[in-house]
Amino acid sequence: MKFQFLFLLLLICAFTSHSQVLRKRTTLLMGGRFDISIVAKDSVSAEQNIDSVIAEITRIENLISDWKSDSQVSEVNQNAGIRPVKVDREVFELTQRAIQFSEVTHGGFDISFAAMDKIWKFDGSMTAMPSAEAIKKSVEKVGYKNIVLDGVQSTIFLKTKGMKIGFGALGEGYATDKCRDMMLAKGIKAGIINGSGDMSTWGKQPNGKPWNIGITNPFHPEKLLAVVPLKQDAVTTSGSYEKFVVFDGKRYSHIINPATGYPATGLCSVTVFGPNAETANGLSTSLMVLGKTAGLLLLNKYPDYSCIIITDDGKVVKSKNFRIKKFKAKL
Repeated sequence: MKFQFLFLLLLICAFTSHSQVLRKRTTLLMGGRFDISIVAKDSVSAEQNIDSVIAEITRIENLISDWKSDSQVSEVNQNAGIRPVKVDREVFELTQRAIQFSEVTHGGFDISFAAMDKIWKFDGSMTAMPSAEAIKKSVEKVGYKNIVLDGVQSTIFLKTKGMKIGFGALGEGYATDKCRDMMLAKGIKAGIINGSGDMSTWGKQPNGKPWNIGITNPFHPEKLLAVVPLKQDAVTTSGSYEKFVVFDGKRYSHIINPATGYPATGLCSVTVFGPNAETANGLSTSLMVLGKTAGLLLLNKYPDYSCIIITDDGKVVKSKNFRIKKFKAKL
């Protein structure tokens, strides 16, 4: 349900200061690309901490992946309509938070979207919209209200056979947050964990300057919309500039509203800033589905988070609490 728009601009001087070094590594985890940047006192320490980050992401993936048949989430899905499945408290609480998002968005965000039939094609093969009947049928097994949580037993039960839950990019945001917290607890004072565009950042570059995050211009992907400095923060973007279809002059995003089965329309991208990548991802996805007006009303419930919205017709809208003073968008 999410497409990445963010990439990292590491504007690093050729020298280091205060005996700090920056090390970066890229790897494939959780079905996507992770870019890990760690600032430490020496190269050996930095590389060892990157190893620790990768091990932590792998641990989380093995718990919550819905494409690994032996994960706890896969066991929940395999037993839909059959029995509750006991899961680790970590998985239970992540599911609990995801359901809370489903409730506050009235199903615009729904972790049971994994059961949705993929009737929309965004590879150029679609020549007509699916029928209303087909669209309705595609989401008949989607519905967060049919997820039963037992906090005492730490179990998850999907009432309907064929139901599935999946964390998608929400899980990537969760993983980046967990790794940042782990690094801070170990005394690593700076770094960025970037999971397919879900970023958790902390500290500063070795030259003492803030990390600079580049946001891609959705209408000119080879250019930047803006460069935003961040310290200890998170940023995620959801959008549709590469994957969409047009019928009767209307643009339909690859991001599907799980409550209706219809693609999101009206917005080209949403970038959310805040302290937590998991929450920021839930918000960016939800805003794409809900649209500008309802989306901004939702964001008002999360005062620590702000956003930049780009509409299909090229308008740039900032939330009222947008706090980056030097931000200038160039479409």
